[in-house]
Amino acid sequence: MSDVLSPRQGCNVYSWRRPQSSATPLGVPYHAAMQFYKPYQEDHVNFIYNLLFCDDLTLWKNENTIEGAGLWPTLLAEKPDLESLKKIANDEANEGRVRALAFHRLRELGQKPPPKKLFGVIVEVPQEQGLDIMAAFSEGGVRYINYSGAMAIFEGSGNPVEKLAKELIASAQPVVDQIGPWDKKRLPPPDVGKVRITMLVSDGLYFGEGPFEGLNRDPLAGPVLHSATRLLQRVVDTPSHS
Repeated sequence: MSDVLSPRQGCNVYSWRRPQSSATPLGVPYHAAMQFYKPYQEDHVNFIYNLLFCDDLTLWKNENTIEGAGLWPTLLAEKPDLESLKKIANDEANEGRVRALAFHRLRELGQKPPPKKLFGVIVEVPQEQGLDIMAAFSEGGVRYINYSGAMAIFEGSGNPVEKLAKELIASAQPVVDQIGPWDKKRLPPPDVGKVRITMLVSDGLYFGEGPFEGLNRDPLAGPVLHSATRLLQRVVDTPSHS
């Protein structure tokens, strides 16, 4: 990401995270994996950061979502209708975050999701001053959080960064096709010297991390970082909807 995704020292290995032999049974892993991390000074920024990963439904619950109209009452119901959840998850007209949440809920309920459907890509780049993070979703929405806590948000069809956001999603599909979901607790933000790429997928969170140079040379990660760089450049040059 331009000067943000720059080479760092202190780490000489990188890896894609693959399923472990002690995998948690289907329907269990993410209910126990909910984590609320605080990489920023302001609570509302930490809240937005944790929302990005779509792995904790409790963060989305409020009076409007639980009792309002639309998809949310179904997504957040104590005993949701499975067929309605599947319809939300499989509807390509829905936002990537909504579809990721629906598949997350289905997994919690013991359903076996179709694998490898990608709905979001999150690139985390720690700085000495804090954490930079870029998130793009399958419908073209974008969230960028600067290490200072400043945010840029783009939503809706036709937004000025939609095309580049979808290019970032497309660049990560080959990664998803070759690795598998992480079955343990979501990790805290990476340490300075590393870059982490997390993917929101129908069958779980996928991720890989390592030093910039290692990931940049990797045939899978390199295109993702290049797409993230192009997206960041457009984001910082464009007034956001935030």
